[in-house]
Amino acid sequence: MSSPSLLRRYLPWLVLLLLLRDGVAAAAGKGSGKVSAIIVFGDSSVDTGNNNFIPTIARSNFWPYGRDFADGLPTGRFSNGRLATDFISEAFGLPPSIPAYLDTNLTIDDLATGVSFASASTGLDNATAGIMSVITISEQLEYFKEYRERLALSKLGEAGAEEVVREALYIWSVGTNDFIENYYNLPQRRAQYATAAEYAAYLLGLAEAAIREVHALGGRKMDFTGLTPMGCLPAERMGNRAAPGECNEEYNAVARSFNAKLQGELVPKLNRELPGLRLVYAETYGVLDAVVRKPQDYGFENAERGCCGTGLFEAGYFCSFSTSMLCRNANKYVFFDAIHPTERMYSILAQSVIDTTLHVFL
Repeated sequence: MSSPSLLRRYLPWLVLLLLLRDGVAAAAGKGSGKVSAIIVFGDSSVDTGNNNFIPTIARSNFWPYGRDFADGLPTGRFSNGRLATDFISEAFGLPPSIPAYLDTNLTIDDLATGVSFASASTGLDNATAGIMSVITISEQLEYFKEYRERLALSKLGEAGAEEVVREALYIWSVGTNDFIENYYNLPQRRAQYATAAEYAAYLLGLAEAAIREVHALGGRKMDFTGLTPMGCLPAERMGNRAAPGECNEEYNAVARSFNAKLQGELVPKLNRELPGLRLVYAETYGVLDAVVRKPQDYGFENAERGCCGTGLFEAGYFCSFSTSMLCRNANKYVFFDAIHPTERMYSILAQSVIDTTLHVFL
């Protein structure tokens, strides 16, 4: 049989093999960017209900919180609905809401797609968590170790647990309370650190240690979210003695400085030093600052007060005491209480972070 005849005979099979090869390669390339779960560490910006299960008054498991969540039920989220991390989870093809780790009703299937260890009122500094007797970052890391063991002892087995941990996206959102609840309100840290910049350096060291610990436990894909303009929170406007009702620009400057160190120094340093780490910095300051300065451009009517009560100082239980003054439509407000954004603002923050940063993991 001549060579042309052989070629005609086997050409269809060769084409099929090439197509299969390209398909496998494409699938492999797509899979390399897959996120198995969203795992969250932090404070009230990402606490999905852990504080419900500990003895603290830093809770939001009562109406009007959760008013616009599924079935209108409070979950422990400090908002009228979902948080930014919930929207991020959904964008990655994972469940539309991330469960709180301390919820005893969770199944292994629930845990395997993501969980939040976050605790409202906590900080990078364990002393911050002590103010309201909440879960420290150190304790959140201990829960993460326990989480890994639970996965390994489940039907997933050791190999399956390692894959979940390796391919998960770790989101850190913490630091604001260290400044506004601790450094600026209590004397101990100010006695140790003469300036906010010195205290920020201490906090960044704690952040580095926490990231290194998760890396040592198998985490590779991580996002550390920068601080928002904390001086523009309604409660901080209310407490601004220098210019009542206006943003506290000193606090905002501290947030920008912290973010610059985080983005420009800590993130590149850890990416250089830790094998396989993909750590990104999520910029949220500019987004919230732009909305607060010109809320009408984003479809909001009010950025100076929260939806709850007078909107000037209410948060937590104080919101439940003033429900007669609750706004009708939270979508018109940037903040739900005097500290925390509304679901709509959280969705804007989530989309911005996905578009500018987290898309590298999609």
